[in-house]
Amino acid sequence: MSTPILQAEKITKRFGAVTALRDVTFDLRAGEIHALCGENGAGKSTLIKTLSGIHPAGSYDGRLLMEGKPVAFKSTKDAEAHGLAVIYQELAMVPEMSVAENIFLGQEPMKRGLVDWLTVVERAKQLLQRFKLDIDPEARVGELGVGQQQLVEIVKALSKRSRLLILDEPTAALSDTEVGILLDILRGLRADGVTCVYISHRLEEVLAISDRVTVLRDGQTIETLETAGLTQADIIRRMVGREITELFPRRATAPGEPMLTVKGLAVRRPGDGKQVLHDVTFDVRSGEVLGIGGLMGAGRTELLMHLFGAFGKRTAGSVTLRGTPLADPPHRAIERGLVLVSEDRKRYGLILDRDIGFNMSLSSLRAVVGPAGLIREDAEVKRNQAMFKSLRVKAPDLDTVVGGLSGGNQQKVVLGKALLTQPKVIFLDEPTRGIDVGAKVEVYELVNQLTAAGQAVVLVSSELPELMGMSDRIAMLHEGTVGGIFTRAEATAEKLMAAALGHTSDERVA
Repeated sequence: MSTPILQAEKITKRFGAVTALRDVTFDLRAGEIHALCGENGAGKSTLIKTLSGIHPAGSYDGRLLMEGKPVAFKSTKDAEAHGLAVIYQELAMVPEMSVAENIFLGQEPMKRGLVDWLTVVERAKQLLQRFKLDIDPEARVGELGVGQQQLVEIVKALSKRSRLLILDEPTAALSDTEVGILLDILRGLRADGVTCVYISHRLEEVLAISDRVTVLRDGQTIETLETAGLTQADIIRRMVGREITELFPRRATAPGEPMLTVKGLAVRRPGDGKQVLHDVTFDVRSGEVLGIGGLMGAGRTELLMHLFGAFGKRTAGSVTLRGTPLADPPHRAIERGLVLVSEDRKRYGLILDRDIGFNMSLSSLRAVVGPAGLIREDAEVKRNQAMFKSLRVKAPDLDTVVGGLSGGNQQKVVLGKALLTQPKVIFLDEPTRGIDVGAKVEVYELVNQLTAAGQAVVLVSSELPELMGMSDRIAMLHEGTVGGIFTRAEATAEKLMAAALGHTSDERVA
Protein backbone atom coordinates (compact mmCIF):
# COMPACT_ATOMS: atom_id res chain seq x y z
CA MET A 1 0.00 0.00 0.00
CA SER A 2 1.30 3.47 -0.88
CA THR A 3 2.37 5.94 1.79
CA PRO A 4 -0.57 8.01 3.11
CA ILE A 5 -0.68 11.60 1.87
CA LEU A 6 -1.26 12.74 5.47
CA GLN A 7 -0.88 11.05 8.84
CA ALA A 8 -1.83 12.37 12.25
CA GLU A 9 -0.05 10.55 15.05
CA LYS A 10 -1.17 10.82 18.68
CA ILE A 11 -2.36 14.43 18.39
CA THR A 12 -3.18 15.90 21.80
CA LYS A 13 -4.40 19.48 22.13
CA ARG A 14 -5.18 21.21 25.42
CA PHE A 15 -6.83 24.52 26.22
CA GLY A 16 -5.86 25.18 29.83
CA ALA A 17 -7.32 22.37 31.91
CA VAL A 18 -9.53 21.15 29.04
CA THR A 19 -8.17 18.40 26.75
CA ALA A 20 -9.88 18.85 23.38
CA LEU A 21 -7.94 16.08 21.58
CA ARG A 22 -6.30 13.07 23.17
CA ASP A 23 -3.96 10.82 21.15
CA VAL A 24 -5.94 11.25 17.92
CA THR A 25 -4.50 9.09 15.14
CA PHE A 26 -5.69 8.61 11.56
CA ASP A 27 -4.38 8.73 8.01
CA LEU A 28 -5.53 9.90 4.58
CA ARG A 29 -4.86 8.03 1.35
CA ALA A 30 -4.21 9.86 -1.89
CA GLY A 31 -7.37 10.25 -3.95
CA GLU A 32 -9.85 9.16 -1.29
CA ILE A 33 -12.85 10.87 0.30
CA HIS A 34 -12.47 10.36 4.04
CA ALA A 35 -15.42 11.26 6.28
CA LEU A 36 -14.84 12.60 9.78
CA CYS A 37 -17.83 12.01 12.07
CA GLY A 38 -18.57 12.81 15.69
CA GLU A 39 -20.96 14.65 17.95
CA ASN A 40 -20.52 18.37 18.50
CA GLY A 41 -17.72 18.69 21.01
CA ALA A 42 -16.06 15.47 19.81
CA GLY A 43 -13.01 17.40 18.60
CA LYS A 44 -13.59 17.69 14.85
CA SER A 45 -13.11 21.48 14.68
CA THR A 46 -9.99 21.37 16.85
CA LEU A 47 -8.53 18.63 14.67
CA ILE A 48 -9.20 20.64 11.49
CA LYS A 49 -7.51 23.69 12.99
CA THR A 50 -4.54 21.56 13.97
CA LEU A 51 -4.20 20.02 10.51
CA SER A 52 -4.49 23.42 8.78
CA GLY A 53 -2.03 25.41 10.90
CA ILE A 54 -4.53 27.55 12.81
CA HIS A 55 -3.20 25.73 15.87
CA PRO A 56 0.48 25.91 14.90
CA ALA A 57 3.10 23.27 15.47
CA GLY A 58 4.32 23.48 19.04
CA SER A 59 0.87 24.22 20.46
CA TYR A 60 -0.04 20.51 20.50
CA ASP A 61 1.60 17.16 21.20
CA GLY A 62 2.03 14.47 18.55
CA ARG A 63 3.09 14.95 14.96
CA LEU A 64 1.88 15.30 11.37
CA LEU A 65 3.45 13.64 8.35
CA MET A 66 2.87 14.27 4.65
CA GLU A 67 3.86 11.40 2.39
CA GLY A 68 5.87 9.95 5.24
CA LYS A 69 7.84 13.11 6.05
CA PRO A 70 7.23 15.12 9.26
CA VAL A 71 5.71 18.57 8.71
CA ALA A 72 5.26 21.41 11.19
CA PHE A 73 2.73 23.96 9.95
CA LYS A 74 3.29 27.34 11.62
CA SER A 75 0.31 29.00 9.89
CA THR A 76 -2.47 28.44 7.37
CA LYS A 77 -0.19 29.86 4.68
CA ASP A 78 2.32 27.16 5.54
CA ALA A 79 -0.37 24.46 5.20
CA GLU A 80 -1.56 25.93 1.88
CA ALA A 81 2.02 25.85 0.58
CA HIS A 82 1.92 22.08 1.17
CA GLY A 83 -1.33 21.79 -0.83
CA LEU A 84 -3.84 21.70 2.04
CA ALA A 85 -6.97 23.90 1.96
CA VAL A 86 -9.99 24.15 4.29
CA ILE A 87 -13.50 25.26 3.36
CA TYR A 88 -15.34 26.23 6.52
CA GLN A 89 -19.09 26.31 7.13
CA GLU A 90 -18.83 30.10 7.57
CA LEU A 91 -17.70 31.19 4.13
CA ALA A 92 -14.71 33.51 3.68
CA MET A 93 -15.99 35.46 0.69
CA VAL A 94 -16.04 39.24 0.08
CA PRO A 95 -19.65 40.00 -0.94
CA GLU A 96 -18.82 43.30 -2.69
CA MET A 97 -16.26 41.67 -5.00
CA SER A 98 -16.90 39.60 -8.12
CA VAL A 99 -16.68 35.82 -8.33
CA ALA A 100 -13.40 36.07 -10.26
CA GLU A 101 -11.91 38.56 -7.79
CA ASN A 102 -12.81 36.26 -4.87
CA ILE A 103 -11.36 33.18 -6.54
CA PHE A 104 -7.97 34.83 -7.07
CA LEU A 105 -7.94 37.08 -4.00
CA GLY A 106 -4.36 37.24 -2.74
CA GLN A 107 -2.99 35.36 -5.75
CA GLU A 108 -3.88 37.71 -8.61
CA PRO A 109 -1.87 37.30 -11.84
CA MET A 110 0.25 40.41 -12.48
CA LYS A 111 1.36 42.19 -15.64
CA ARG A 112 3.91 45.02 -15.56
CA GLY A 113 3.34 45.45 -11.83
CA LEU A 114 -0.46 45.66 -12.11
CA VAL A 115 -3.21 43.09 -11.66
CA ASP A 116 -4.07 41.51 -15.01
CA TRP A 117 -7.86 41.63 -14.69
CA LEU A 118 -8.53 40.10 -18.11
CA THR A 119 -6.55 37.03 -17.09
CA VAL A 120 -8.34 36.91 -13.72
CA VAL A 121 -11.73 36.74 -15.42
CA GLU A 122 -10.60 34.29 -18.09
CA ARG A 123 -9.01 31.87 -15.61
CA ALA A 124 -12.08 32.06 -13.36
CA LYS A 125 -14.30 31.28 -16.35
CA GLN A 126 -12.15 28.26 -17.19
CA LEU A 127 -12.31 26.95 -13.62
CA LEU A 128 -16.09 27.37 -13.44
CA GLN A 129 -16.50 25.59 -16.76
CA ARG A 130 -14.23 22.77 -15.62
CA PHE A 131 -16.65 22.03 -12.78
CA LYS A 132 -19.73 22.65 -14.96
CA LEU A 133 -20.90 25.59 -12.83
CA ASP A 134 -23.23 28.03 -14.57
CA ILE A 135 -21.98 31.07 -12.65
CA ASP A 136 -20.96 34.41 -14.17
CA PRO A 137 -17.34 35.11 -13.13
CA GLU A 138 -18.10 38.84 -13.14
CA ALA A 139 -21.19 38.58 -10.92
CA ARG A 140 -20.98 40.04 -7.42
CA VAL A 141 -20.65 37.27 -4.84
CA GLY A 142 -23.19 39.02 -2.60
CA GLU A 143 -25.82 38.52 -5.32
CA LEU A 144 -25.35 34.73 -5.35
CA GLY A 145 -27.26 32.28 -3.21
CA VAL A 146 -25.47 30.61 -0.31
CA GLY A 147 -25.22 27.37 -2.26
CA GLN A 148 -23.51 29.03 -5.21
CA GLN A 149 -21.17 30.88 -2.84
CA GLN A 150 -20.20 27.51 -1.33
CA LEU A 151 -19.36 26.16 -4.78
CA VAL A 152 -17.29 29.27 -5.59
CA GLU A 153 -15.39 28.73 -2.33
CA ILE A 154 -14.46 25.24 -3.49
CA VAL A 155 -13.30 26.55 -6.89
CA LYS A 156 -11.19 29.14 -5.02
CA ALA A 157 -9.49 26.42 -2.99
CA LEU A 158 -8.80 24.35 -6.08
CA SER A 159 -7.38 27.36 -7.92
CA LYS A 160 -4.47 27.11 -5.48
CA ARG A 161 -3.77 23.61 -6.79
CA SER A 162 -4.76 22.06 -3.47
CA ARG A 163 -4.24 18.31 -3.32
CA LEU A 164 -5.87 17.88 0.08
CA LEU A 165 -9.23 19.54 0.62
CA ILE A 166 -11.05 19.66 3.99
CA LEU A 167 -14.76 20.48 3.79
CA ASP A 168 -16.54 21.39 7.05
CA GLU A 169 -20.33 20.88 6.78
CA PRO A 170 -20.29 21.90 3.11
CA THR A 171 -23.96 21.08 2.47
CA ALA A 172 -25.55 22.66 5.57
CA ALA A 173 -27.06 25.51 3.53
CA LEU A 174 -27.41 23.79 0.15
CA SER A 175 -30.55 22.69 -1.65
CA ASP A 176 -30.86 19.06 -2.77
CA THR A 177 -29.89 20.08 -6.32
CA GLU A 178 -26.78 21.92 -5.10
CA VAL A 179 -25.85 18.95 -2.88
CA GLY A 180 -25.95 16.73 -5.97
CA ILE A 181 -23.68 19.15 -7.86
CA LEU A 182 -21.21 19.26 -4.97
CA LEU A 183 -21.05 15.48 -4.59
CA ASP A 184 -20.46 15.10 -8.33
CA ILE A 185 -17.60 17.64 -8.10
CA LEU A 186 -16.04 15.69 -5.24
CA ARG A 187 -16.28 12.43 -7.19
CA GLY A 188 -14.51 14.14 -10.07
CA LEU A 189 -11.77 15.41 -7.75
CA ARG A 190 -11.30 11.91 -6.34
CA ALA A 191 -10.85 10.60 -9.89
CA ASP A 192 -8.18 13.30 -10.42
CA GLY A 193 -6.29 12.15 -7.31
CA VAL A 194 -7.37 14.93 -4.92
CA THR A 195 -7.88 13.80 -1.32
CA CYS A 196 -10.93 15.15 0.52
CA VAL A 197 -11.84 15.16 4.21
CA TYR A 198 -15.63 15.38 4.39
CA ILE A 199 -17.25 16.51 7.64
CA SER A 200 -21.03 16.30 7.84
CA HIS A 201 -23.83 15.44 10.24
CA ARG A 202 -25.85 14.22 7.24
CA LEU A 203 -24.92 10.57 7.45
CA GLU A 204 -26.73 9.65 4.23
CA GLU A 205 -24.22 11.89 2.41
CA VAL A 206 -21.31 10.35 4.32
CA LEU A 207 -22.37 6.88 3.19
CA ALA A 208 -22.97 8.04 -0.39
CA ILE A 209 -19.65 9.84 -0.94
CA SER A 210 -16.93 8.52 1.37
CA ASP A 211 -14.44 5.66 1.03
CA ARG A 212 -13.60 5.49 4.74
CA VAL A 213 -15.03 6.96 7.94
CA THR A 214 -13.15 7.99 11.09
CA VAL A 215 -15.28 8.49 14.20
CA LEU A 216 -14.24 10.80 17.03
CA ARG A 217 -15.83 10.82 20.48
CA ASP A 218 -14.82 12.98 23.45
CA GLY A 219 -11.64 14.08 21.67
CA GLN A 220 -10.42 10.57 20.90
CA THR A 221 -10.29 8.36 17.81
CA ILE A 222 -12.87 5.61 18.21
CA GLU A 223 -12.41 3.73 14.93
CA THR A 224 -11.63 4.10 11.23
CA LEU A 225 -13.82 1.95 8.99
CA GLU A 226 -14.27 1.19 5.31
CA THR A 227 -17.59 2.74 4.26
CA ALA A 228 -18.70 -0.25 2.20
CA GLY A 229 -21.25 -2.20 4.25
CA LEU A 230 -21.67 0.51 6.91
CA THR A 231 -25.11 1.77 7.97
CA GLN A 232 -26.12 5.02 9.64
CA ALA A 233 -26.82 3.03 12.81
CA ASP A 234 -23.25 1.69 12.78
CA ILE A 235 -21.83 5.23 12.68
CA ILE A 236 -24.29 6.64 15.23
CA ARG A 237 -23.50 3.88 17.73
CA ARG A 238 -19.80 4.71 17.56
CA MET A 239 -20.42 8.48 17.68
CA VAL A 240 -22.55 8.48 20.82
CA GLY A 241 -21.30 5.31 22.51
CA ARG A 242 -24.80 3.90 22.76
CA GLU A 243 -27.69 2.70 20.63
CA ILE A 244 -30.19 5.33 19.46
CA THR A 245 -33.18 3.25 18.51
CA GLU A 246 -35.44 6.12 17.49
CA LEU A 247 -34.12 9.18 15.66
CA PHE A 248 -37.45 11.04 15.87
CA PRO A 249 -38.93 10.22 19.30
CA ARG A 250 -42.14 12.25 18.94
CA ARG A 251 -44.63 11.62 21.75
CA ALA A 252 -47.91 13.09 20.58
CA THR A 253 -50.24 14.78 23.07
CA ALA A 254 -53.91 15.66 22.75
CA PRO A 255 -54.01 19.17 21.23
CA GLY A 256 -55.87 21.85 23.13
CA GLU A 257 -57.13 25.30 22.26
CA PRO A 258 -55.65 27.35 19.38
CA MET A 259 -52.66 29.34 20.61
CA LEU A 260 -51.73 31.12 17.37
CA THR A 261 -54.14 31.72 14.48
CA VAL A 262 -53.12 33.21 11.13
CA LYS A 263 -55.74 34.10 8.50
CA GLY A 264 -55.11 35.45 4.99
CA LEU A 265 -51.75 36.94 5.91
CA ALA A 266 -49.94 39.01 3.26
CA VAL A 267 -46.52 40.62 3.85
CA ARG A 268 -44.25 42.85 1.79
CA ARG A 269 -40.49 42.90 2.20
CA PRO A 270 -38.97 46.15 3.49
CA GLY A 271 -36.88 48.09 1.01
CA ASP A 272 -38.12 46.93 -2.39
CA GLY A 273 -41.68 46.23 -1.25
CA LYS A 274 -41.76 42.79 -2.88
CA GLN A 275 -44.67 40.56 -1.83
CA VAL A 276 -43.09 37.63 0.04
CA LEU A 277 -46.15 36.14 1.75
CA HIS A 278 -49.76 36.06 0.55
CA ASP A 279 -52.95 34.42 1.77
CA VAL A 280 -51.20 32.42 4.50
CA THR A 281 -53.69 30.66 6.78
CA PHE A 282 -53.00 28.15 9.56
CA ASP A 283 -53.23 27.68 13.31
CA VAL A 284 -51.26 25.85 15.98
CA ARG A 285 -52.78 24.51 19.19
CA SER A 286 -51.46 23.94 22.68
CA GLY A 287 -49.60 20.63 22.98
CA GLU A 288 -49.04 20.48 19.21
CA VAL A 289 -46.04 20.60 16.88
CA LEU A 290 -46.87 22.30 13.60
CA GLY A 291 -44.14 21.64 11.06
CA ILE A 292 -43.52 24.16 8.29
CA GLY A 293 -41.65 23.07 5.19
CA GLY A 294 -41.05 24.25 1.66
CA LEU A 295 -38.28 24.76 -0.86
CA MET A 296 -35.56 27.37 -0.34
CA GLY A 297 -37.10 30.82 -0.89
CA ALA A 298 -40.65 29.66 -0.12
CA GLY A 299 -40.94 32.16 2.75
CA ARG A 300 -40.53 29.96 5.84
CA THR A 301 -38.10 32.18 7.72
CA GLU A 302 -39.85 35.37 6.56
CA LEU A 303 -43.12 34.00 8.00
CA LEU A 304 -41.65 33.33 11.44
CA MET A 305 -39.72 36.60 11.50
CA HIS A 306 -42.86 38.56 10.60
CA LEU A 307 -45.03 36.88 13.23
CA PHE A 308 -42.30 37.63 15.77
CA GLY A 309 -42.40 41.30 14.75
CA ALA A 310 -38.95 41.45 13.16
CA PHE A 311 -39.68 41.50 9.43
CA GLY A 312 -41.87 43.05 6.76
CA LYS A 313 -45.03 45.10 6.45
CA ARG A 314 -48.39 43.36 6.84
CA THR A 315 -50.72 44.35 3.99
CA ALA A 316 -53.61 41.97 4.65
CA GLY A 317 -54.88 39.31 7.03
CA SER A 318 -54.99 38.85 10.78
CA VAL A 319 -52.87 37.16 13.44
CA THR A 320 -54.07 36.37 16.95
CA LEU A 321 -52.09 35.03 19.91
CA ARG A 322 -54.40 33.28 22.36
CA GLY A 323 -57.36 35.15 20.90
CA THR A 324 -55.80 38.62 21.01
CA PRO A 325 -54.54 40.45 17.88
CA LEU A 326 -50.76 40.19 17.42
CA ALA A 327 -48.79 42.96 15.73
CA ASP A 328 -46.04 43.62 18.23
CA PRO A 329 -42.28 44.24 18.07
CA PRO A 330 -40.14 41.35 19.36
CA HIS A 331 -39.81 42.55 22.98
CA ARG A 332 -43.61 42.83 23.29
CA ALA A 333 -44.11 39.48 21.56
CA ILE A 334 -41.80 37.89 24.14
CA GLU A 335 -43.76 39.52 26.98
CA ARG A 336 -46.94 38.05 25.54
CA GLY A 337 -45.50 34.52 25.41
CA LEU A 338 -44.09 34.18 21.88
CA VAL A 339 -40.40 33.50 21.28
CA LEU A 340 -38.25 32.75 18.21
CA VAL A 341 -35.13 30.58 17.98
CA SER A 342 -33.51 31.84 14.76
CA GLU A 343 -31.89 29.56 12.19
CA ASP A 344 -28.78 31.80 12.29
CA ARG A 345 -27.75 31.40 15.91
CA LYS A 346 -24.41 33.17 15.50
CA ARG A 347 -25.92 36.26 13.87
CA TYR A 348 -29.26 36.60 15.67
CA GLY A 349 -29.14 34.28 18.67
CA LEU A 350 -25.86 34.83 20.49
CA ILE A 351 -23.23 37.36 21.48
CA LEU A 352 -20.25 35.14 20.83
CA ASP A 353 -17.65 36.98 22.90
CA ARG A 354 -19.78 36.87 26.08
CA ASP A 355 -20.33 34.01 28.48
CA ILE A 356 -23.15 31.46 28.70
CA GLY A 357 -24.89 33.15 31.65
CA PHE A 358 -24.93 36.54 29.93
CA ASN A 359 -26.43 35.05 26.76
CA MET A 360 -29.05 33.00 28.57
CA SER A 361 -30.36 36.07 30.38
CA LEU A 362 -30.67 38.38 27.39
CA SER A 363 -34.37 37.86 26.62
CA SER A 364 -35.70 37.62 30.15
CA LEU A 365 -33.80 40.09 32.34
CA ARG A 366 -37.01 41.64 33.66
CA ALA A 367 -37.67 38.44 35.59
CA VAL A 368 -34.59 39.02 37.76
CA VAL A 369 -34.75 42.80 38.21
CA GLY A 370 -35.34 43.88 41.79
CA PRO A 371 -37.46 46.75 43.17
CA ALA A 372 -34.58 49.22 42.81
CA GLY A 373 -34.24 48.42 39.09
CA LEU A 374 -31.04 46.43 39.56
CA ILE A 375 -30.43 42.85 38.49
CA ARG A 376 -30.56 40.38 41.38
CA GLU A 377 -27.46 38.40 40.49
CA ASP A 378 -28.18 35.56 42.89
CA ALA A 379 -31.59 34.95 41.31
CA GLU A 380 -30.12 35.25 37.80
CA VAL A 381 -27.35 32.74 38.46
CA LYS A 382 -29.72 30.30 40.18
CA ARG A 383 -32.20 30.09 37.30
CA ASN A 384 -29.44 30.07 34.65
CA GLN A 385 -27.65 27.27 36.47
CA ALA A 386 -30.86 25.23 36.56
CA MET A 387 -31.34 25.69 32.80
CA PHE A 388 -27.64 24.95 32.15
CA LYS A 389 -27.97 21.62 33.95
CA SER A 390 -31.38 20.80 32.47
CA LEU A 391 -30.09 21.19 28.90
CA ARG A 392 -26.85 19.35 29.71
CA VAL A 393 -24.63 22.00 28.14
CA LYS A 394 -21.11 20.61 27.75
CA ALA A 395 -19.05 23.42 29.27
CA PRO A 396 -17.19 23.89 32.56
CA ASP A 397 -19.60 26.54 33.90
CA LEU A 398 -21.80 29.56 33.11
CA ASP A 399 -18.70 31.76 32.76
CA THR A 400 -17.55 29.89 29.63
CA VAL A 401 -17.44 32.12 26.54
CA VAL A 402 -20.10 31.01 24.04
CA GLY A 403 -17.89 31.47 20.96
CA GLY A 404 -15.68 28.58 22.11
CA LEU A 405 -18.53 26.08 22.35
CA SER A 406 -19.42 23.48 19.73
CA GLY A 407 -22.42 24.14 17.47
CA GLY A 408 -24.67 21.80 19.42
CA ASN A 409 -23.85 23.43 22.73
CA GLN A 410 -24.30 26.92 21.27
CA GLN A 411 -27.75 25.79 20.14
CA LYS A 412 -28.55 24.63 23.67
CA VAL A 413 -27.66 28.09 24.99
CA VAL A 414 -29.98 29.70 22.40
CA LEU A 415 -32.76 27.32 23.41
CA GLY A 416 -32.12 28.05 27.08
CA LYS A 417 -32.38 31.78 26.44
CA ALA A 418 -35.73 31.24 24.72
CA LEU A 419 -37.13 28.90 27.40
CA LEU A 420 -36.26 31.31 30.21
CA THR A 421 -38.87 33.69 28.75
CA GLN A 422 -41.48 31.04 29.71
CA PRO A 423 -43.15 31.06 26.28
CA LYS A 424 -46.57 29.73 25.36
CA VAL A 425 -45.66 29.50 21.67
CA ILE A 426 -42.09 28.78 20.55
CA PHE A 427 -40.85 29.14 16.96
CA LEU A 428 -37.94 26.83 16.10
CA ASP A 429 -36.35 27.77 12.77
CA GLU A 430 -34.03 24.93 11.64
CA PRO A 431 -33.18 24.07 15.29
CA THR A 432 -31.03 21.05 14.40
CA ARG A 433 -29.07 22.52 11.47
CA GLY A 434 -25.35 21.82 11.86
CA ILE A 435 -25.64 19.75 15.04
CA ASP A 436 -24.92 16.07 15.50
CA VAL A 437 -27.37 13.22 15.87
CA GLY A 438 -27.04 12.99 19.66
CA ALA A 439 -27.74 16.70 20.11
CA LYS A 440 -30.65 16.41 17.65
CA VAL A 441 -32.32 13.76 19.79
CA GLU A 442 -31.92 16.02 22.83
CA VAL A 443 -33.66 18.85 20.94
CA TYR A 444 -36.48 16.47 19.97
CA GLU A 445 -36.91 15.36 23.57
CA LEU A 446 -37.10 19.01 24.59
CA VAL A 447 -39.89 19.53 22.02
CA ASN A 448 -41.75 16.62 23.64
CA GLN A 449 -41.37 18.22 27.07
CA LEU A 450 -42.72 21.54 25.79
CA THR A 451 -45.83 20.05 24.19
CA ALA A 452 -46.45 17.79 27.20
CA ALA A 453 -46.56 20.98 29.28
CA GLY A 454 -49.17 22.49 26.93
CA GLN A 455 -46.92 24.77 24.92
CA ALA A 456 -47.27 25.07 21.14
CA VAL A 457 -44.27 24.53 18.86
CA VAL A 458 -43.85 25.73 15.27
CA LEU A 459 -40.97 23.78 13.71
CA VAL A 460 -39.42 24.98 10.45
CA SER A 461 -37.15 22.42 8.79
CA SER A 462 -35.70 21.82 5.34
CA GLU A 463 -35.37 18.09 6.12
CA LEU A 464 -38.50 16.09 5.25
CA PRO A 465 -37.67 13.16 7.58
CA GLU A 466 -37.45 15.60 10.50
CA LEU A 467 -40.75 17.27 9.58
CA MET A 468 -42.51 13.92 9.18
CA GLY A 469 -40.95 12.45 12.30
CA MET A 470 -41.54 15.33 14.73
CA SER A 471 -44.71 17.12 13.54
CA ASP A 472 -48.35 16.47 14.39
CA ARG A 473 -49.39 18.48 11.31
CA ILE A 474 -47.29 19.88 8.46
CA ALA A 475 -47.90 23.06 6.43
CA MET A 476 -45.92 23.22 3.19
CA LEU A 477 -45.20 26.65 1.73
CA HIS A 478 -44.95 27.35 -1.98
CA GLU A 479 -43.83 30.79 -3.21
CA GLY A 480 -45.08 32.54 -0.09
CA THR A 481 -48.41 30.80 0.40
CA VAL A 482 -49.61 27.53 1.94
CA GLY A 483 -49.52 24.76 -0.67
CA GLY A 484 -51.14 22.21 1.63
CA ILE A 485 -51.57 21.16 5.28
CA PHE A 486 -51.29 17.49 6.21
CA THR A 487 -51.87 15.48 9.35
CA ARG A 488 -49.13 13.14 10.54
CA ALA A 489 -51.06 10.17 9.14
CA GLU A 490 -51.56 11.83 5.73
CA ALA A 491 -48.01 13.09 5.25
CA THR A 492 -45.79 11.26 2.79
CA ALA A 493 -42.63 12.57 1.16
CA GLU A 494 -44.39 12.57 -2.22
CA LYS A 495 -47.37 14.60 -0.97
CA LEU A 496 -45.18 17.10 0.86
CA MET A 497 -42.92 17.68 -2.13
CA ALA A 498 -45.93 18.04 -4.44
CA ALA A 499 -47.33 20.75 -2.14
CA ALA A 500 -43.94 22.47 -1.96
CA LEU A 501 -43.85 22.55 -5.77
CA GLY A 502 -47.35 24.06 -5.93
CA HIS A 503 -49.06 21.03 -7.51
CA THR A 504 -52.83 20.76 -7.07
CA SER A 505 -54.45 17.78 -5.39
CA ASP A 506 -55.43 16.49 -8.87
CA GLU A 507 -51.81 16.72 -10.02
CA ARG A 508 -50.69 14.86 -6.88
CA VAL A 509 -53.16 12.06 -7.62
CA ALA A 510 -51.90 11.90 -11.19
